[in-house]
Amino acid sequence: MPELDALPGFRRRVRIEPAPAQVSAALEDDYHRMAVTLHHDGSVVTGVDAAMPRAPWTTCPGAMDQLRQTFTGVKLRDVAARGDKARNCTHLHDLAILAAAHAHESRPLTYDILVSDPVDGLRRAEIRRDGRRLLGWTDEPRPFPEYNRLVEPRELAGQQLHRLRPWIETLDAERQEAARLLQWSAIVANGRSLPLEKHADASLMGTGRCYSFQEERAAQARRILDIRDFSDKSSQLLGSDT
Repeated sequence: MPELDALPGFRRRVRIEPAPAQVSAALEDDYHRMAVTLHHDGSVVTGVDAAMPRAPWTTCPGAMDQLRQTFTGVKLRDVAARGDKARNCTHLHDLAILAAAHAHESRPLTYDILVSDPVDGLRRAEIRRDGRRLLGWTDEPRPFPEYNRLVEPRELAGQQLHRLRPWIETLDAERQEAARLLQWSAIVANGRSLPLEKHADASLMGTGRCYSFQEERAAQARRILDIRDFSDKSSQLLGSDT
């Protein structure tokens, strides 16, 4: 296979920027551009700001207020355990957890995730932290609800992409965070093979999985087809012109 960077596919960048009394986390990929800022007093989240320049559903912006309700007043150390993920935008929720985890650090960090489109029935996926490769695997795409089956490395062969928690929990803290980010991104990347215009009604896709898919609003959620392909322009992710 060619080098992963040369293959067309899904690209996601996540940037975390700690600062005095606040920490921000942002992501961009084919379907999303979102950001979360947690304000804190060193121990407790005192306020939450969020932004959604690009989101996949018309109802997604309402999740910003839900995020404030979920995390304002929560101790930074308890943000990951707060729960209520399905009632939030899952991406904003994940960004809040990442922000809290790095709130007391002194330097920003950037994750880049690359997931190739299938080549001979296989996808390659990799995550880098500040340019340094941390983890990667090869999987075989399978139709929902089976999800993908991992092929390499040998220790993961045969496992399903959405059932990696036991393996992830064996890793050190840095690689646990990276593995979760890679897993989530690889699942989202499956959207590149779906005719999204035929999945334009959230009420037909099952309810309860996230803010827009809650039963009380799924019928109103409509697909926003503002989709970008960063295959050969990863450097533009989280840039000022995207």
